[in-house]
Amino acid sequence: MSYHNPPTTPRKSAVFDDYTLSEIRRAAQTGIYDIRGAGAKRKVPHFDDLLFLGASISRYPLEGYREKCSTAVTLGTRFAKKPIELKIPITIAGMSFGALSAHAKEALGRGASIAGTSTTTGDGGMTPEERGQSKTLIYQYLPSRYGMNPDDLRRADAIEVVVGQGAKPGGGGMLLGQKISDRVAEMRNLPKGIDQRSACRHPDWTGPDDLEIKIQEIREITDWQKPIYVKIGGTRPYYDVALAVKAGADVVVLDGMQGGTAATQEVFIENVGLPTLACIRPAVQALQDLDMHRKVQLIVSGGIRNGADVAKALALGADAVAIGIAALVALGDNDPQWEGEYEKLGTTAGAYDDWHEGRDPAGITTQDPELMARFDPVKGGRRLANYLKVMTLEVQTIARACGHNHIHNLEPEDLCALTLEAAAMARVPLAGTGWIPGQGTGGF
Repeated sequence: MSYHNPPTTPRKSAVFDDYTLSEIRRAAQTGIYDIRGAGAKRKVPHFDDLLFLGASISRYPLEGYREKCSTAVTLGTRFAKKPIELKIPITIAGMSFGALSAHAKEALGRGASIAGTSTTTGDGGMTPEERGQSKTLIYQYLPSRYGMNPDDLRRADAIEVVVGQGAKPGGGGMLLGQKISDRVAEMRNLPKGIDQRSACRHPDWTGPDDLEIKIQEIREITDWQKPIYVKIGGTRPYYDVALAVKAGADVVVLDGMQGGTAATQEVFIENVGLPTLACIRPAVQALQDLDMHRKVQLIVSGGIRNGADVAKALALGADAVAIGIAALVALGDNDPQWEGEYEKLGTTAGAYDDWHEGRDPAGITTQDPELMARFDPVKGGRRLANYLKVMTLEVQTIARACGHNHIHNLEPEDLCALTLEAAAMARVPLAGTGWIPGQGTGGF
């Protein structure tokens, strides 16, 4: 009697999954590493792993229609003569003209101004469209120095010294030649159509003492009027925040690995840096240890998507957040209406991240005149303003439910974690227990 095993379903490796196999084949065929934009796509602990503990008997909730919950934020109160006053705790992160079209930069300024918040220049300098439409504009001072000039420093409302970025801490940016148009080349003092890679560190300082000197120079240039931000990628947040404070920063911007980028090596995006959730509490601890929490403001960025994310970042100790990819989606990037054209590029709406190639069908991350013409900056600005309004209402809803009349009154006690990893990173109890990993046992 013969015996035949029944057929089984082929089993694929969890380590060598389809994407990993395709990357091995691509590398073997081309001999070059992959470059893309956006942020990390791997799953890491994030804000979804936290929940709020709404008020009941032990806490008294606020009535949404009758009791106010303030969302105003002041940034740069330490040294600047003219701190930044914002209506909402959500700002627009730095994204360069070059990576984005001039229309997109204009739309970001329009939307931010309607919502009562700030936008940021990014690498490559300040455009008239952006300055003209941004009520509050932060000027980034980057290692590349592309487009930098003292006059624009003075025209800005604050200056952000960029030390690192969450998607690529320790690395510089990229802008491929197809996006270096005549105008981009002129602003950056580069040859047209030639790939460029930004420096990974500032050319005139090598450590915190030099950073202190640079901040003093910028203060002198701007007559001590403008707040000075320092932006760091999330790697060693406790020490980096402490050193930024020592160097004289008014505001620290902390960018986790879910933060986006216009273009860099994928191996960098997926394997360097810390999740945003893991960065916040060490940064806040550094500020508290220096007696600088709320005196030096903390802006958190990297994977912020909705009002719940904003509220969780604030509850963990941030003063405000910054959004980048979410703002582009609000403008209309990765919209399914362009699905046919995304498919022609070998991708799909929602997964398009080849922004460096300059062929964005939505006309947002491109310098192609025909594609740029598809994007209406006025309409895009309204869409962004709507999105910011909804996020702010969501933050207020959560804050009121936790019994707070100001978003900055949200606190770690309002949170619990769904996973051990999130509990340890956020330093809040595991749901249903009083236990914070690494801090011994606790009660309810």
